[in-house]
Amino acid sequence: MATVTYPCYWQKKDAKGQWYWIYYASNKEEIARSSESYVRRDDCTRSVEIMKGSSGSPIFYTE
Repeated sequence: MATVTYPCYWQKKDAKGQWYWIYYASNKEEIARSSESYVRRDDCTRSVEIMKGSSGSPIFYTE
């Protein structure tokens, strides 16, 4: 197994055997997780790629 470095995305299987991801910050704390599970790991990986590509997306807020 490769040495884990942080920050990183970690893919796991849930109790139903479906894939989901967790994002860990540089301090090794979980800060985000996928909102759904995926039957195929490839679909989970695609979700991670979408998140990684969203860094330029605008941030909106409501007061």
